[in-house]
Amino acid sequence: MHHLLGIDVGGTFTDFVAFSPGTRDLVVWKTLSTPRDPSDGIVGGLAKAPDIKDIDHLRFGTTVATNAILERTGANVAYVTTQGFKDVPFIQRGKRQSHYDITWIKSKPLVKRHNCFEIDERITPREGVFKPLNEVQARQVATTIANDDKIEAIAICLLCSYVEPDHERRVREIFLECCPDKPISISYDLLPKWKEHERSSTTIADAYVKPLVSTNLATLEQRLTDECGVKRVAVIKSNGGEMTLGAAREAPIQLSLSGPTGGVVGAKQVARLIGIDQLVTLDMGGTSTDVSTVVDGRESFTTSFEIEFGVPIQIPMIDIRTMGAGGGSIAWIDKGGLLRVGPQSAGADPGPACYGQGGSDACATDANVVLGRINPENFLGGEMVLDAARAHTAVAEIAEKISKPIEQAALGIVQIANNNMVGALRMVLTERGLDPRDFTLLAFGGAGPVHVSDLMELANIPSGIVPNFPGQFSAFGFIMTDARVDLERSARMTSKAFNREHANTVMAALTREATAALEAQGYNDNIEMYRSLEMRYLGQNHELEVPISFDEFDTETLSAVWDQFHAAHKARFNFDIPGETIELVSIKLTAVAVGEKPELPLLESATSAATLSSNRTVIFDDGPHDTPVYQRDTLRAGHSFTGPLLIEEPASVTVVRPGHPVRIDEYGNILIGRIAET
Repeated sequence: MHHLLGIDVGGTFTDFVAFSPGTRDLVVWKTLSTPRDPSDGIVGGLAKAPDIKDIDHLRFGTTVATNAILERTGANVAYVTTQGFKDVPFIQRGKRQSHYDITWIKSKPLVKRHNCFEIDERITPREGVFKPLNEVQARQVATTIANDDKIEAIAICLLCSYVEPDHERRVREIFLECCPDKPISISYDLLPKWKEHERSSTTIADAYVKPLVSTNLATLEQRLTDECGVKRVAVIKSNGGEMTLGAAREAPIQLSLSGPTGGVVGAKQVARLIGIDQLVTLDMGGTSTDVSTVVDGRESFTTSFEIEFGVPIQIPMIDIRTMGAGGGSIAWIDKGGLLRVGPQSAGADPGPACYGQGGSDACATDANVVLGRINPENFLGGEMVLDAARAHTAVAEIAEKISKPIEQAALGIVQIANNNMVGALRMVLTERGLDPRDFTLLAFGGAGPVHVSDLMELANIPSGIVPNFPGQFSAFGFIMTDARVDLERSARMTSKAFNREHANTVMAALTREATAALEAQGYNDNIEMYRSLEMRYLGQNHELEVPISFDEFDTETLSAVWDQFHAAHKARFNFDIPGETIELVSIKLTAVAVGEKPELPLLESATSAATLSSNRTVIFDDGPHDTPVYQRDTLRAGHSFTGPLLIEEPASVTVVRPGHPVRIDEYGNILIGRIAET
């Protein structure tokens, strides 16, 4: 039987979702991650599913690139740039993370200054080539780098190369001759866009992770092919689309936010199925929590992402905010004697105290065990039995330090973790001018359903959804994704001096490149193109993205573009300036090869009351409650309840606060709050 397989490699667990197009069956499971070698967790997890034999297509998300950057374990990079500009990565921007913190230290770039080299050449934004490339000097620099055994990768970013890439491409040719064993990244292939610091930082980051990612992907591909018989392997990019492993090795920076995107892609499909346009997603796993939005049925994208303050990576990615709040978040006491939770995590090894793997710190999972919200006998469907005694011991140590009863200490740990996540929800909602009351909270990850009802109350979000397979929902999203290419070119001109011929040339070039990139991955059919423009009023510092529905500029479409920008500015900032000069900064194009999506089966309608599994005491804010417990696989469409309530399943448990209404919809989703009453 042939299968499409999605795998999400998380910090604590590796999740698997297999779909059979022939029978339309979905099979889900998970295993503990192996941080030292993620391929062990993937191959070992596949061995746990003996019925999954013929895997035609495997898609996975990985944190290899992310971890290498955050932990500073990447390669020694040589940075090559235009003469006089090698200090750009070190100067960064003239701003501070905190204006009044005298202890603040600027983030260091991913390159050392003694590994920075300059070549005499010059391209200007308007005229193009101003000074020809000094090829003799370029070859000398290449020879110097070739003779330095400590340098492992090369980043080439010449001034204004987004206008004219010939110099960068020629420098790469020279370096390939002289340094054939050192991988090379050039800025035009990654970010052909103005702003030198952002472009240089992105190019350096790509070179920084290229040797490590290339090695990991090559090893994983070989093991999946040889040991598991997988026919085709793809990796998920930060924009939520898939790419071949060969393409990923050429531009590994595209994987910098690979893993969390699956949940947003899956959320978009759920929103489409049940007719909801406004979703805020919350993916709470063992190590971290990721939040994002689906607005008007579309995921939110950004290119404004910083791995650390002042060290940007500007690649197209789904706008996901990550914070250190997960089931493994460690509770600790700060110097002032106050209880804190995270961002430190116990991860998968040793894990929370209740895992019984040597961990002794109290974590959020331990607190939920103490509060009765997690059944120690039902963790991972009973495959992993939690040690409740160890959880109580760990939380008791915290309780003693803050002079509180153990139940109050556990409740405090959960409340602090909740407050941390509310801060993340506000970042993607209220800080962007979005009203939480207009949104539905889609909670997934192993720990998301445990906290969904609390977060609805705290964040003033009236409705919540726990989808099917919440513990493997990101992996589910991977089997729902499409191949996707996002391209962008700077094309600066104004409404008063618009070069229509140049704009159409850029638009046509983007279309050709995107189509060729998809065809190189084997996608030739069902390709959809989406175009947009980044614009601003002349003199502003930030741009607005305005979608367009045409592929060629003419008199009529141009007039509509300016009107669209005024309307977009009015909608975003509550004012516009009719008659003001508008500046076009860049042209963007997204090409999507739309593939067949697995269809979720409809759940049988309820013909009788739900079967009660058990009752147990669960502690909420207002004290202990005798709480009914149901098994999710026994529930049917139309079953409805009022909290307090627990709905258990193999990879998670949905905890419903007292008074919250609950209903099971036709697809098996758990609806909570206002949406359950409609």
